[in-house]
Amino acid sequence: MLDTTDAVMAGLRENDARPYGRTRTVTAEELVDAAEQFEDTGVRSMALLELMEAYEYDGERSKSPVVFARVLKLWDQDPDGFGEWARHQVYWRFKWVAAALMDTPDVPLPAIRRWHTELRDRYRKAGFDLQPYYAQRYHLAAQTGVDVQDAYELWTARPRTELSDCHACETRARARHFVDAGDDARALEVLAPVLDGRSSCEQEPYLSQAAALLPLLRRGRLDEARSAHLTGYRYARGKAAMLAAVGQHIEFCALSGNEPRGLELLAENRDLFAVTGEPSARLEFLTGVEVLVAALAAAGHGELPVSGPAGTAWTVDTLLAHLRTEADALAARFDARNGTDAVGAARRARLAAEPLLAEPLALGVRVAAAPEPATSAPAVVPAPRRTVEAEPEDFAALVLRARELELLGHPDADRLWKRIAERAAAADFTHPEDAGIGSPEQLRAELAEQRAHEALGRDDHAEGVAGLLAAAELFEQAGLPGPALMTRTRTLIVELGDVEGAVADWPALDAALARAEELHAAGGMLDDDYLIVLQSRAYAAHHDLVGALPEPPAETVARFEAAVGGYRRAAVELGSARRAATSRQYLADAAARQGRLTEAAAELREVLAQLDEAELPWQTPRVLGLLGQLLLQGDEPGQAVEVLHRALAEAVRWGEDAYPYAPTYMMLGHASMQVEDFGGAVRALSEAAARFDRQGAGAVEEAARVRLQLADVLRATGRAADAVAVLESVLDAQASTAGLDVRMVAQVRLDLARGLVELEEHRDAAEEYLRLAELVSGWEDQETHTMVACEAALTLAKADRWDAAEAALGRAREAHRKAPQVDRLAATLREFAQLTMCERGGAEWLDAALALVAEADALGAAAERDGQEHNGWYLRGGSHYARARCLAIADRFEEALAEAERAVAVYGQEGEPAGSPQPESLRAESVRLAALIEGGDLGRPGAAVKRLTEAIARSEAAGLTEAPRVLTELRERFAAG
Repeated sequence: MLDTTDAVMAGLRENDARPYGRTRTVTAEELVDAAEQFEDTGVRSMALLELMEAYEYDGERSKSPVVFARVLKLWDQDPDGFGEWARHQVYWRFKWVAAALMDTPDVPLPAIRRWHTELRDRYRKAGFDLQPYYAQRYHLAAQTGVDVQDAYELWTARPRTELSDCHACETRARARHFVDAGDDARALEVLAPVLDGRSSCEQEPYLSQAAALLPLLRRGRLDEARSAHLTGYRYARGKAAMLAAVGQHIEFCALSGNEPRGLELLAENRDLFAVTGEPSARLEFLTGVEVLVAALAAAGHGELPVSGPAGTAWTVDTLLAHLRTEADALAARFDARNGTDAVGAARRARLAAEPLLAEPLALGVRVAAAPEPATSAPAVVPAPRRTVEAEPEDFAALVLRARELELLGHPDADRLWKRIAERAAAADFTHPEDAGIGSPEQLRAELAEQRAHEALGRDDHAEGVAGLLAAAELFEQAGLPGPALMTRTRTLIVELGDVEGAVADWPALDAALARAEELHAAGGMLDDDYLIVLQSRAYAAHHDLVGALPEPPAETVARFEAAVGGYRRAAVELGSARRAATSRQYLADAAARQGRLTEAAAELREVLAQLDEAELPWQTPRVLGLLGQLLLQGDEPGQAVEVLHRALAEAVRWGEDAYPYAPTYMMLGHASMQVEDFGGAVRALSEAAARFDRQGAGAVEEAARVRLQLADVLRATGRAADAVAVLESVLDAQASTAGLDVRMVAQVRLDLARGLVELEEHRDAAEEYLRLAELVSGWEDQETHTMVACEAALTLAKADRWDAAEAALGRAREAHRKAPQVDRLAATLREFAQLTMCERGGAEWLDAALALVAEADALGAAAERDGQEHNGWYLRGGSHYARARCLAIADRFEEALAEAERAVAVYGQEGEPAGSPQPESLRAESVRLAALIEGGDLGRPGAAVKRLTEAIARSEAAGLTEAPRVLTELRERFAAG
């Protein structure tokens, strides 16, 4: 019941704790109605100011001026009825009203200027500097495009005042000025204090991250652009107050080659189409969406279903028409009000922007399955890395060139065969009489073989085998038994290593060899076809050897050596450098798998030299990739980074679409981590994840594993928000985890929960821990149960969900009884005790807190008695430290100091090994606590200084760096009095 002023004020405090959104806004409206029953200026003003704030951050800024008019009426009638905070807010919110009027096109320009004058006069009368007034004049000039530079200089030449916008918001506005002027470098320089965390506010750095996205892309600062998108969008997602920023993130996806990600963002923010209370922000949002949708339409995806305003099923084409109609009209209203075309021109400039990258920027996040267009998903075509030779116009010359390139293993052969297939399929095609290209049957056989290879490239083994057999039959009909035999032999190995349970058919392979030798000797089989039969046998023998490791039977080893040796000798005798190099790759791979890394690497280096001598550079990418893998395994990450970069560059240069890009980028990421090139690791692992995604359901597990590694790198380099965004994408409700092993899902949830804790998003972290607990509930591994329950208990406590926290702690105790983890549970009990004191109200909870510490002590005593694994000195020292903190919070300082000194003694005397960094670091922390109690709470700074001086010397002697710095700062504080 809101029938007293105290009840209304309590309701206002409760509402202030709610997140911005519809619930808070409606409640604020109800509280204003309730406050009106009282003739109490203080309560009524507070209710109105709360309603203004709710509108400001819920996408209904246009309603603020009406509410503020009521505030101002109260102010003019009874200024003394306003509290100190409310008095400040009256002047502060003059600016909110100015922004709301400017951002609503129905408000005439003279009315906005009159309000600016009102703001100026009120500020001047109250003795405030006029910098905020000139800031509002600049914002209006920036929108109208009139005298922008003069207005900017009038604003920025004045010093900031107590009523200036926060430093972060002003910084963003200044940066926007330079972006609009086309000076991205200057804009990013201005934004640096916000982007690097030195300046922030309620909505910063998130608004600045959105504003920086395209400047970062245009300046080639791709790592920063990726990070700004991941962290900025996490905050902006679904928030009405971030409407314009969401539009900027969607636009970024379109211009960075991430259209599928843009569609996902569009679906996640569909409700924002209903936000109409901020017309200027709505125009920004609609234009950002239009950039994405227009790009999809231009790429031929007009019929693709997309998310749009509720109540209609939208396609790209229909949504684009809707967006253009509304946004053009809205921009025209602003321009008509302003008397210029600045708003419309800015919108047209955004829509005219071209993609900013030659290839999609790998973001690291998994994109949920979106409706597939009739054709392939839109993508930016990479810029060519080499000159591709022109296709011969003459059909016979085209066929002869394709065969020549295929014999060399040249990547352009596939392109020429596709062109041959297109021309042969034409209705008016006539097979040339040129005897040099053979019969129509031979050409049909070759085209059938190419189609089979394409199927195998898609991992469609059934279609591939059927296609090869059909091609063999056509070769037979053409009177070409050599190619027919070669093609049939290939069918014997295509499933090895790819299809579970596939085994080599050695009788058939032996028969193929006998027939091939017969045909080759009689001149009925080309050299390369003969070598392919030998290669097929070498491949099968390699498969058998690998499957039999680590202790293969002598027969398997002998067969491998015979098959590969025979293949190599024949390749050398027949002058095929390409096939000879392939044979040596089998030897190198086998040596590496048996631990002979040096031998394998030497073999591959010789292969590279051989290919270089034979002028076959397009054959090097796979050799380089394997060499890079060996170097990584051999603890030579620096060389591995160099070689893997070269492998990828060569694969791209020669257009080898079938190259294993995803695993190679993954290895490059691992190598980069080992040489502490964390930026390179993030780029490589992000690209690896994106490449695995493109492989579909069969690579879901690999993509998730790479993202776990990527998140580890991000967290280790202080980018927890980026890591959380990556992990959230793996578990997104739209991105099914059905293809993931349950332990993989559990690890992702655990890492996500820990990341959320690091970001102090304790409520979301608690939800993840509860989901994790449910996921592992049936596991027999009790240690996992203890770990999850312990971490969940602490996180639930930090999220102020104490009943759930107590229940989780009970589960941890139960799991511990089944599979003891003394140190983990004891540490949880100690931290739970300290949280109880800090978060639940202080001294009245002391007995409960001390009981938890005593329980931790009892765990240690029982472990000592029963011979359970535990760290005794760590447990004892930790309990003394926890008691000291709990007692200090309860103002029992002498007892607290005694406990802190006991912790110092344990860590200093019992730590193992003596003088090692961990106990010395813990000892230094205990000294810090003791000094704070002694010098601050007990008023004995001289004793605290003496204690600190001794501890500083000891920690420096132990080789610590951070502890001496912290202790020295504290000592200087006490010494200064």
